[in-house]
Amino acid sequence: MATKTNSSFRTALTTSEWTRTECGVNRANATDGTTDCAARQLGYKRAMSKDDDAGETGSNRDTHYAKLRRAHRDAKRDQQGLPPAQPHTKRDLPARKGSLYAGRVVPDTIYLYGLHTVRAALDNPSRRITSLKATRNALMRLEIAEDADLPYPLELVSPQDIDQLLGDDAVHQGVLLEAAPLTPRPLSALDDTKLLVILDQVTDPHNVGAIMRSAVAFGAGALVTTQRHSPQESGVLAKAASGALEMIDHIEVRNLAAAIEEIKAQGFVTIGLDSEGPVPIEAGLSGGKIALVLGAEGKGLRQKTRETVDTLTRLEMPGAIKSLNVSNATAIALYAAQQYLTRRDTA
Repeated sequence: MATKTNSSFRTALTTSEWTRTECGVNRANATDGTTDCAARQLGYKRAMSKDDDAGETGSNRDTHYAKLRRAHRDAKRDQQGLPPAQPHTKRDLPARKGSLYAGRVVPDTIYLYGLHTVRAALDNPSRRITSLKATRNALMRLEIAEDADLPYPLELVSPQDIDQLLGDDAVHQGVLLEAAPLTPRPLSALDDTKLLVILDQVTDPHNVGAIMRSAVAFGAGALVTTQRHSPQESGVLAKAASGALEMIDHIEVRNLAAAIEEIKAQGFVTIGLDSEGPVPIEAGLSGGKIALVLGAEGKGLRQKTRETVDTLTRLEMPGAIKSLNVSNATAIALYAAQQYLTRRDTA
């Protein structure tokens, strides 16, 4: 028996026999690193339980020994009157908030991050930039030399420096831009566009950012939102828009119904989208200038908005699901509107 390996030796004994075996006799065979008999007994019982896969084909030996180490640790905690340790991962912990999260931000200042977002901001002549913080790798990807003569301060930092400012949730890709918010054109200056998007209290900045991206892709000239219950210009919104924030006017209004009336006075046909709309959107499109009006997920368009738009339409969906995320619905509606305007212009 003494010539067998440790695992063979333990397998040859029943649980009760292992318990009765003196610690000193088996110390030479105790390769698991345990130093007291109780811990080794507990490790044996756990290692030979049904939950252990160390003896199965293709199992990981490291997992087997990790279980034995945990058994030893738990036995020591039990001797100290402590409960077994619970494993933790980074996902179990709350995300760390950066210093910009709780601290007071300078008025009329926003922080933009992410390569696409920052590159678009740098390329936008209307964007007033205060400073740029970036890693060497990010500068290389932005094609900016470390000694570049820039009209704003450039600071070389580490990714951890930006983490401390933005927190764990921000995917900054090693670059942070401090800038002033954009100044959109007024609602009365929309003569040069034929397509608008109007959002009725859509609150999620990720949805609004995705809608901005679709609006730019399909040639919309402006995005109109309410000042309350809608996201303002921010790093989260800009990151979700992936550069589109710099390419479209984001106009905020106090009274949406009054804004819709003003837009209608400029020749736009306002098309509201509602899951219970009486006609499909293809049948409701008319005129030479279109303003699509969409509401928040769940509550949809408010009653006053429904009463103000020219036409209520729906997206025809033959499948079992009859509603879409507002950003997806907007993309489909924009495609339909752009196709209609293209056919009308070429007819």
